[in-house]
Amino acid sequence: MARLSDIIEIFIKDMLENSEESQLQIGRNELASYFSCAPSQINYVLTTRFTVDRGYYIESKRGGGGCIIIKRVEFDENKSLADIINEKLGNSITYDSAVQVIDGLLESRIITEREASILKIAINDRTLSSSTDKKNKLRSDILKSVTMVILNEN
Repeated sequence: MARLSDIIEIFIKDMLENSEESQLQIGRNELASYFSCAPSQINYVLTTRFTVDRGYYIESKRGGGGCIIIKRVEFDENKSLADIINEKLGNSITYDSAVQVIDGLLESRIITEREASILKIAINDRTLSSSTDKKNKLRSDILKSVTMVILNEN
């Protein structure tokens, strides 16, 4: 059975997908009421599931019950997707952050489920059995290289 966080995430993504605009404005308190949960549960879902790594940008407006605007990140001509990914990966990245990047690429349909699974296996801690500092740098290098190959083929 799906957890409430998963259900809220799916609900918001469906709303975004069915919206004619590239953004969605929701009331945090109304959404919390709809799901019979605390507004902090909505905040949790937004901060963990709708991150820049996953291709989203959140704006919060105070007052009036906490209006929240969720935007799908659009890539402009001045900054290519490759540049954005390289910026995010930096010189070192943890496994959890790398998985968020991979999940964002999957959700954006840049990579397939199979490619995402292969990437996750290639960069997991068990595969990279060296010290933590070297492991995070190696993980970043692998993910950058593989991502650039994928992007060049798309």
